Amino acid sequence: MKQSFGMSQQGDLKEAVRALGQKPQFLMLMSNGEQFETHVAQLEELYPNVPSIGCIGMCYDTRVVEKGVGVVAFSDGVSATANVLEEASTMPVKYIARLQQDLSSIGGSNKDTVCIDFCSGNDACVLTTIYSVLGRKGISLVGGTGDAGKVSANGKVYEDAAAYALIKNHHGRVKAYKENIYHKLGDYRFIASKTDRANYVIGELNGKPAKQVYQNILHVSEQQIQTQTFKNPFGKINGNEMCIISIKEVKGNALACFRQVNDSDVLVMLELGDFKEVVRDTIRTIKQDFSKISAVFSVNCLFRYLLFNDNNYMQNYLQDMSHLGNHVGLVGYGEHYNNQFVNQSMSCVVFE
Repeated sequence: MKQSFGMSQQGDLKEAVRALGQKPQFLMLMSNGEQFETHVAQLEELYPNVPSIGCIGMCYDTRVVEKGVGVVAFSDGVSATANVLEEASTMPVKYIARLQQDLSSIGGSNKDTVCIDFCSGNDACVLTTIYSVLGRKGISLVGGTGDAGKVSANGKVYEDAAAYALIKNHHGRVKAYKENIYHKLGDYRFIASKTDRANYVIGELNGKPAKQVYQNILHVSEQQIQTQTFKNPFGKINGNEMCIISIKEVKGNALACFRQVNDSDVLVMLELGDFKEVVRDTIRTIKQDFSKISAVFSVNCLFRYLLFNDNNYMQNYLQDMSHLGNHVGLVGYGEHYNNQFVNQSMSCVVFE
């Protein structure tokens, strides 16, 4: 298969699509908030009947597009179907028959098929819904959250929805990966309480105000908490996996997060590791798994983007990832890996 990427820093979609092949079999649009609806309509007009999904967000290949537009095209040996689960905040399962039908029609397997999704919110519930279907066949999922509560599928804009695509590689395998640049700090162990599930708020940790606990451990001011989370997010242990939980803002004596925390959840404190070495290790692992790579599509968290920029590493990161081959991706507000909704992470899918 072949992955092509076109971009315009000025938001000119026609300029962006010049870099694409003549006959794309699947398209992904990553646009800005002001032009999203226009770009969705233009893309559908230029490529009618080509399955597509889209969202609002920054994108990249070896460069970052912050406010313009980027388009990813898959061609030469893939088949794809795109659709949407509506009412994401209340009842995405109501539309699960669409995913079941799409999976049946594409005839994919865990070796050659992946699901890529762009979500407007309520990610954990949406992923549970989607993976109730994908999990039975062991099909991996990679995706993320877009901005402004909007996504697109097949030329139509949706609010409160998850757009998804099933992509089957006819010439090789696919495999999903997740990268974590954090590890446990000390032996801290917290039981969450007085949580507000709807607003992702942690009221108390071990019976004490969550803000106070965080400040006392890290010796930071209230004003520093929002940026300190780049180095010290919380972690929730889920089996053998660590789900990273970023702090969004201070709410009185509580902490609002980017991921839901429930009463009695067990949390730990994390600290930033040697992220450059972690990235090198990810690249080594992928190269060991694949002798020939056609494409890599990744989703990097906005907080990772900000962290890498602060450390003058973002451009080097994109160059390092380009050593795998054709690498493009989205800067998301939350990352999806199979049935997991995580923060401050990277998830990607590799196509043989």
